[in-house]
Amino acid sequence: MTGKAMARRARLGAAFIVAAAVMSGCSGDGKGQPAWTAGSSPSESSTAGGTPSASATGATPGPSATGGQPSASGTESASAGATAAAWKVFSDPAKVVSFELPQDWIAQSVAPDQGTLPGALKVEVKDAKGTYLATLQTGLPSPSPAACADAARRPYVVVSSVPLDLPHREGDGLITPHVVFRVIQGYKYFGSFGITNVVGGSDGKACALQNVVRGPEGKGDVSFGDLAAIRAFAADEKVAPAKAFDTLDQAARYVNEGSEFANVQRMLMSLKIKS
Repeated sequence: MTGKAMARRARLGAAFIVAAAVMSGCSGDGKGQPAWTAGSSPSESSTAGGTPSASATGATPGPSATGGQPSASGTESASAGATAAAWKVFSDPAKVVSFELPQDWIAQSVAPDQGTLPGALKVEVKDAKGTYLATLQTGLPSPSPAACADAARRPYVVVSSVPLDLPHREGDGLITPHVVFRVIQGYKYFGSFGITNVVGGSDGKACALQNVVRGPEGKGDVSFGDLAAIRAFAADEKVAPAKAFDTLDQAARYVNEGSEFANVQRMLMSLKIKS
C-alpha cells in the first residue's frame, strides 16, 4: 500500500472520531455548511441534464459532513455522477405534493399505511427496470422516542447533507430539514438516503437514524427515502433497500461518483409540500 493510500485510509477511519463534532442534519444545531456531493460543480447552472446549482438549492461548497473537504472519498480527482437528461414532475391530484424524477422512473401512488392522518399520501418510486428506490409518505404520526441503550449505540457518519425547504416543526431535538446520506457502523457500513430534521444522536453515535421530517402541528410527519430509518443490521438480516459497504471509501464513492445517488438527491431536493 502506498503512502498516499495509507493516508487516505487513515483519514476515512478517523471520520467516526470527528462525527460527534459535525452537524449536517443529524447532530448539533444545524449551522454547519453542507457539502455539494453529487452532480455537476456547484458553480454550474441547473439544466435539464445537470444537477441543480448551489445557488438554486441553498447548498454552498464547504467542509464535508465528516469534517474534511467536500470530496468525502478523500481524493481530489473523483468525478461526480451525472443526473438524467430528461425529467418529469409527479403531483398528487390535489396538487399538495410534487417532486421531480427522471423521465424513465416510475412513481406510483399506493394505499397509505394504517394510522396515518386523513389525506395522507404514499408514493413508491422505482427506476426504469422496476427496481425500488424510495417511498414518499405524508401524514405520518410522530412516534414516541425509542429506547436506546448505550451498549446498542453505533458510530455513524454523515456523508452528504444539503438543506431542504419544507414546512417543519421546531423544538428540542429538531433542526432545519436536510437531504442526507448517512452510514452507521455494524459488521459493515450501512447507508441510507432520505430527508430529515431529527437530530441523529449525541457524540456521533445512535441506535437508528430517522429519515423523517417532523411536520407542523396537525399536519403529520413526512418521510422520503429508501428507508424510514437506518440502523446496523445483524449478519442474518436482509439489508436491502439499505446499502452495505465494506469501507467508508465505498460509501463516499457511491455518493460522489454514482449517477443513482445524483438522481436521487436531485429528486429529494425537488420535493414541495403546500403548508
